[in-house]
Amino acid sequence: MGIMDGFKARKALMAHQKGKYDEAKKAYEELYAANYISAAYLLPYSVLLLRQGGEENYLKVKEILKKAEKAPDLDASRRQELLMDYAVAQYKLGELDKAINLLEASHRKGPCGYTYQTLGYLYIEAGDTEKALAFNQEAIDYDDEDAVCLDNMGQTYYRLLNDKEKAKEYFDKAIAVKDSQIDTLYFLAQYDKEAGKKQDAIEKLEKALEGRFSPLNFANKEKVKAELEELKK
Repeated sequence: MGIMDGFKARKALMAHQKGKYDEAKKAYEELYAANYISAAYLLPYSVLLLRQGGEENYLKVKEILKKAEKAPDLDASRRQELLMDYAVAQYKLGELDKAINLLEASHRKGPCGYTYQTLGYLYIEAGDTEKALAFNQEAIDYDDEDAVCLDNMGQTYYRLLNDKEKAKEYFDKAIAVKDSQIDTLYFLAQYDKEAGKKQDAIEKLEKALEGRFSPLNFANKEKVKAELEELKK
């Protein structure tokens, strides 16, 4: 572990930032196999695996992040990111309660936008209407221009309270802030379908499909593709 490892890590990060994910992953794997412990690359490595998905990758993320806890460059900000990524891996492995407990503990120590986004969504996934409604309102009070938090509130009303009219208010606000947000486009396409606006729905879903999906998307790539195929028949 020395100058060359640091150079390789920076090169891997540059490839990752440029969207060269296979190249970045190969470099991350080599650094990890060499037991190079640095949060600077271990955290992006875990994010890459989370986005690729699959049980094997989620288990690998938990292993990587446990090593990252010992990294000398793990500052407070990176530790918060580490806890977030670990919670997402837990959620995708079916450990939703553990993920929520971890993020609740992190939130108590210091609220931040990422915690509001992730925990707000996990409350919806858990079907906890009371917590989802209260927490997502708190998140919007914290930042009323956070597109993810606005979408979370929309999903709370749409999925848990079955109040589509109220939900649309939040989806409209979310899309005004970020017009490429995958879940918001997906839900707004549902309104278009119900209104008989087939082409509008297709355009929204096609735009959603261009986005980079995450493990916290309600509408995954397969779901969006299936919707599009059905509409284009």
